[in-house]
This record gives sequence, structure tokens and C-alpha cells, in this order.
Amino acid sequence: MISYKTLGLSNTKAMFAGAIDGGYAIPAYNFNNMEQLQAIIAACVETKSPVILQVSSGARKYANSTLLRFMAQGAVEYSKELGYEVPVALHLDHGDSFELCKDCIDSGFSSVMIDGSHLPYDENVALTRKVVEYAHKQADYVTVEGELGVLAGIEDAVVAEKSTYTRPEEVIDFVKKTGVDSLAISIGTSHGANKFTPEQCTRNADGVLVPPPLRFDILEEIEKKLPGFPIVLHGSSSVPVEYVKQINQYGGALKDAVGIPEEQLRKAAKSAVCKINIDSDGRLAMTAAVRKVLAEKPAEFDPRKYLGPGRDELKTMYKRKNIEVLGSAGHA
Repeated sequence: MISYKTLGLSNTKAMFAGAIDGGYAIPAYNFNNMEQLQAIIAACVETKSPVILQVSSGARKYANSTLLRFMAQGAVEYSKELGYEVPVALHLDHGDSFELCKDCIDSGFSSVMIDGSHLPYDENVALTRKVVEYAHKQADYVTVEGELGVLAGIEDAVVAEKSTYTRPEEVIDFVKKTGVDSLAISIGTSHGANKFTPEQCTRNADGVLVPPPLRFDILEEIEKKLPGFPIVLHGSSSVPVEYVKQINQYGGALKDAVGIPEEQLRKAAKSAVCKINIDSDGRLAMTAAVRKVLAEKPAEFDPRKYLGPGRDELKTMYKRKNIEVLGSAGHA
């Protein structure tokens, strides 16, 4: 059993309280390797933003759970080395079983998500409550995120063909019965780089797909029922057009990629939404930069020469997200 506090990590309780009071959202950035982690921490130090490092079950398999734990500890020390210690949480994204959540808690995670949204309501409640009871009884309180509603799209092993909006009439009962610290809801966000089909969208004058608006009416109803309670949005990458174009320019084949407009995310961040998950945008930014280097310098074979520019582009994007979209800059 390893406590996250020995690694220098924070849980999300104080982060969310500050976000709700301040009208901003904490960035929750997924990482799988060193370059992504360097970019996240450097961006958050330079913008003085708290941050949640998200790890999926796929990331644990890819990078090794022990290495990821020490990378998170290294991230805290890296923040200090860069001259400003920002609060860092290590969070399990889309945990699908009690056993996985327990393993993460035991290995030093400060926060876990148990995603029982695909289960019947009562089974979701029972599974979520079981994780909450284990997490909260630790000597160092581990925070838990639950989910109501289903997001469409694909993210690692999380696959759903269509969205099911969160039902506001269920949220009070769910939070009361489970004891979760935050609640992920479905109001029209979606996983992956192709969040909507062309048929669901309109096109602007430049031919760019414009997705349907988020269901802020559902969010507002949930806020009324759970005043001051931390709400989470998954599947919130904006899928920047410039990265999609660059990837395709240098040999990629992304067709009809479309994300959530950033102005809608900023509106959400000013509400009870205090954690916004961004994964696909990081993948796109790094891939765009790597493809450009390899296309322009086909003889290059040193990973540092193409992963380095990928890391730099990630940092630039994350800084802008913290400042312009999430509003978390200056709150660490």
C-alpha cells in the first residue's frame, strides 16, 4: 500500500472547491509517455494552473503501472525544478471494475473514476458505492468520480455507439447513495476525434463541420439539484482544425474529425463543471508535429528530433487551453 501523499500528490477535493468558487475548470490531461508528461507539467507551471494527470487502463498496460506512478512523482519534482510547485493529482480515467480501482488506490493514485454508466442504474450505484467506501476509508482520503449517462465514441477500451443523456432526476439519489466526490455527466460531449457524424452537424462557409450544441439545459437542471457539487465533462477535446489539416497534409487520413467548440467548453467551465477531460487534442497536436518533421526530414531517425517538437507543440496547446478555455491559469 502506497499513499499518494508520499509521492507529493494531491487529491481533487480542494482543487474542485477552488474551481467552483472561481468559475474555472481543472485541466484533466491524459498521458502515456514522458514527452506528454513534460509538456503537461511545463504548461501548467508556466500558467500556474493545478492539474489532474489522467491514466487510462490502456495507458497502464502500455507504459507499466509502476513506471507511471514514479513518473507522477517525478512530475511533482519537475514542477519544483521549474520554479513553481503546482498541485498535481494522479487520476484513473474510466476504471471499469472495483479491482482496477483498488489496485490504483493501493499503488498511489490520489483519485479514481469508477465508470458503471453502462450498467443498469442499481448496479452502477452498487459498484460505485463499493469503490467509494474503499477509497474514503484510506488514511489519506482518495477522491472518487462516478458517471451517469453514456458518452458515444471510442477512447481506449471505452466504446459506445450512441450517447444517453444524463437524467437530472437521478442525480440526487445517485450522489446520496454512492457518496461520490464528483459526477461525470453526458450532455453531448463524445470520445475520440470523430465525435459526431457529418449527418449530425452543419457546415460553415469554409466547409468545416459544426457540431450540435451541448445540452446546457440538462447541465443547468443538474446544477439546481446539486448546488455546489463538482461536475465533470468527459470527451471534451475541441479537435483543432489546424492539427487535422496538418496531419492530413503530411500523409494522415483523418476524415470528418470534429470536436467540441471551445467557446462551449469555456461556458461550461464557468458553471459547476470543475473538471474537463482532454485527451484527443493532445494526440492530434503531437501527431501533427511528428508527421511534419518526418515528412520534411525523411532521413531523421533520432526520436528526440521528432518527439521534441511534438512535446513543444503540446505545451503550447496546453498553455492556451489553461488560459483561454478552462480559465485555470493563475489558480495554483
